[in-house]
Amino acid sequence: MKVFILLRWFFKQERKAYLLGIGILLSVAILQLVPPKIIGIVADEIGARTLTPMGLFGWIILLIITGFILYGLRYYWRIYIFGSAVKLAKLLRSDLYTHFTKMSANFYQKKRIGDLMAHATNDIQAVQQTAGAGILTLVDSIATGGFVIIAMATTISWKLTLISLLPMPLIALLTNWYGTKLHKRFRIAQEAFSSLNDKTQESIAGMKVIKTFGQEKENIESFRKQSEDVVQKNINVAKIDSLYDPTISVVVGLSFFLSIGFGAKFVVDGELTIGELIAFNTYLGMLIWPMLAFGWFFNIVERGYASYNRILSLLEEKADVKDTDEAIEMVPQGRIEYAVNRFSYPNSDKVTLENVHFSIKRGQTLGIAGKTGSGKTTILKLLIREFEGFEGVVKIGGVPIQHMKLDSYRRAFGYVPQDHFLFSTTIKENIAFANPDTSMEDIEEAAKIASIHEDILSFPNGYMTVVGERGVSLSGGQKQRISIARALLLDPEILILDDALSSVDAKTEEGILSALKNNRQGKTTIITSHRFSAIQHADLILVIENGKIIEKGTHDELMENRGWYRDMYEQQQLEMEVKRG
Repeated sequence: MKVFILLRWFFKQERKAYLLGIGILLSVAILQLVPPKIIGIVADEIGARTLTPMGLFGWIILLIITGFILYGLRYYWRIYIFGSAVKLAKLLRSDLYTHFTKMSANFYQKKRIGDLMAHATNDIQAVQQTAGAGILTLVDSIATGGFVIIAMATTISWKLTLISLLPMPLIALLTNWYGTKLHKRFRIAQEAFSSLNDKTQESIAGMKVIKTFGQEKENIESFRKQSEDVVQKNINVAKIDSLYDPTISVVVGLSFFLSIGFGAKFVVDGELTIGELIAFNTYLGMLIWPMLAFGWFFNIVERGYASYNRILSLLEEKADVKDTDEAIEMVPQGRIEYAVNRFSYPNSDKVTLENVHFSIKRGQTLGIAGKTGSGKTTILKLLIREFEGFEGVVKIGGVPIQHMKLDSYRRAFGYVPQDHFLFSTTIKENIAFANPDTSMEDIEEAAKIASIHEDILSFPNGYMTVVGERGVSLSGGQKQRISIARALLLDPEILILDDALSSVDAKTEEGILSALKNNRQGKTTIITSHRFSAIQHADLILVIENGKIIEKGTHDELMENRGWYRDMYEQQQLEMEVKRG
């Protein structure tokens, strides 16, 4: 029952619909008492030989009218109660999706995609069942059961009613015990399903890698084991769930045994008529559904409680990066002053950045070079506020970046990450993702600057070509250039290319860089790259090693220093000469 307390905010919000639905359910429960009573009366009239054709016709008409009314009422309670439950699912799904969009990168490093998907599907469905079928079974079992018992006791025999209900407390005791067991086992089963969901998503996304390394059999075996684990844990749930119906059937059977045994005695003693005993046992038969519904109710509620707790625990997680109280609406522009004394990733003691200090004027280009894992991308992540909690200060236009609201702050950036994500839609919609109302001319212009326009025209449907999930139908270079075009379409104040030219050839790289230089006058550009040809034109170049700046200056200054930059630049030039030869 705790889940209803947790969901009281929704029941209060939809109280009109639920009150109407519950009111109709109560009317149905009362009207259901009419047919058994008519059957008892007709049986007595037959026994007394007083039933006339007109009397029988009248009783039949009354049964038909009652049936039609019940038909209509049962339609409308479903609209009100089940319709409200669908609204709850919609609200929770929207809350989860909104929550996902607000969470920081650290959240997605800790959480598995499959687990998040399970929250948004299975868990929400279980909560929806609680707000729909759960309310139905609760009200219907209490109302129908209550009215039937009252009718049995007041219109037929209170003594026989009391005797027949003696086994009923067993149901309350056993279902409570079953419910406790079910709650624990269902939570374990949901967690197992989340793991299987994650395994499936990961395997489908990485199918090329699996096939390349010939790991199909191993992956299938791993999936089979996880699938068997899910089945076993759900069987454990079913073992408890399956106890409800037999338990209720046994208890109801005992009630029938007592009803027929003592009822026959009351008929012989003249306390009851045959018709009343028939009506009484018809009413007793009507108690089977409330008892079954009561057992089903515990099942639904325990599932919903476990799932809603999982959803709440997810929604209660706070974003690591959020607006401060004094944050202002401001799209930053101007000089970038970067002074990070020390930074470590959350839950890590390793220092990732140390004493990284630099500044660039608006309209300049910054190049960042260094080995893999040196800290180049981390510098960018702090700049775009993907992570916070560093010692030092970062300013744009003289304003600390924490003093600006995230939504307006990030509008200043066009970011092309190392992992080029494309959506399963057309190339046109991928490029226009951040500005869907833009003109076709602007889309083509961005594509031309990114040197992807000609490639797109060569596709069967041009810009309307649908790419596979994550751009699986495109080459690495094509995905990179479409990602660049998507960022350029925004004409951002600060364009960040995080190793975004690694998959294009030298000639294409040169064309892109030349186009950027001509089209981004007065706008800041930051490029990280392993290839020094991509950053040698920059106004300032940083060489990063183990999270520290080991060299800083222009290309010419770094070449004169005869340090790591010059050694690597000459090595790359030699490699290019060898390839040309």
